[in-house]
Amino acid sequence: MKYLDEYRDGKIASRIVDEIRSIQTKPWVIMEVCGGQTHSIVKNGVDYLLPRGIELVHGPGCPVCVTPLEMIDKAHAIARRPDVIFCSFGDMLRVPGSEGDLFTIKSEGGDIRVVYSPLDCLKIARANPDKQVVFFAVGFETTAPANAMLVSRAKQDGVRNVSILVSHVLVPPSIAAILQSPQNRVQGFLGPGHVCAIMGYREYEPMSARFKVPIVITGFEPLDILQGTLMVVRQLEAGRAEVENEYSRILDREGNRPAQKLVASVFEIADRKWRGVGSIPKSGYKLRWEYRDYDAEKIFSVKEIDTREPEICISGRILRGIKKPHDCPAFGTVCTPQHPLGATMVSAEGACAAYYAYGRHLESKREELEAMASLGGAA
Repeated sequence: MKYLDEYRDGKIASRIVDEIRSIQTKPWVIMEVCGGQTHSIVKNGVDYLLPRGIELVHGPGCPVCVTPLEMIDKAHAIARRPDVIFCSFGDMLRVPGSEGDLFTIKSEGGDIRVVYSPLDCLKIARANPDKQVVFFAVGFETTAPANAMLVSRAKQDGVRNVSILVSHVLVPPSIAAILQSPQNRVQGFLGPGHVCAIMGYREYEPMSARFKVPIVITGFEPLDILQGTLMVVRQLEAGRAEVENEYSRILDREGNRPAQKLVASVFEIADRKWRGVGSIPKSGYKLRWEYRDYDAEKIFSVKEIDTREPEICISGRILRGIKKPHDCPAFGTVCTPQHPLGATMVSAEGACAAYYAYGRHLESKREELEAMASLGGAA
């Protein structure tokens, strides 16, 4: 495919890997932040191509994964109301709450609709003036402009029967939280290309300087990830800590200024909970006071819901790069995409879901059997 195969060229990949091998003098741990990057790594075996000692670990870059369980339960409580048309992108419909998912609520008679743009909710609201139309606004900075546009347009047009349930989180505070953790292993980052296409990468620069960690903003194709890894390793080996842009064909330092202005006019920074991680200060958005009439949490007075992740689940440690999916005793057995237990299996973008989709659970089982066989032979 034109303009795509060029970023999947095996010969170029081999040359990049050879260059990494030629400059590497010690082991390094590098985190890719975005769930799309995780899937590309696992699908294409990028982590297997890298020299021994270069370890890629997976970060909290799946927005569905990090949406708190209590927020999912609040969404379900609103969606069950007979006066509500609950709208969402399709990836949220199968995410389990404490009791079922949106598909289950739909099967029980709830009016659940998949939309392809938040602005679709305005059409639905105008066509159903006797209903409250609620959009589940989940995501990182990437989806914030479209969600802000929905609220801004609704207020401008005087549409009062539409609101959003906000669960927006921000990438830089999550990186800072990882770096501040006593358990941190990460020495360099592959930054999120799509987020930076909106926000630019200026806000990563003081973080890179403060924590003395390289951050390379990286795309999503195999060669993007390999080139980004090479750029991080170059910095680590040279003792440098800077922000660099591997994804220059898409983004620049400043990002999309009109989108940033729109987001800032509708949202303000707030503390947010992250599923599997906990509360991170100033790590998300909430609606500004001027748009309080479009805040579904306030309109429907949804109470705080106390939830608890299964004790066997280690998704929080996976999201922080401390563990990998195959380290979890539930992975691929009691926890699968059909019956997910934790954050990183609930979405197709999650690390556990990626490992499962591309057969890493089968590899783990095979390694376990081989180990048992070798022990039996030694006995």
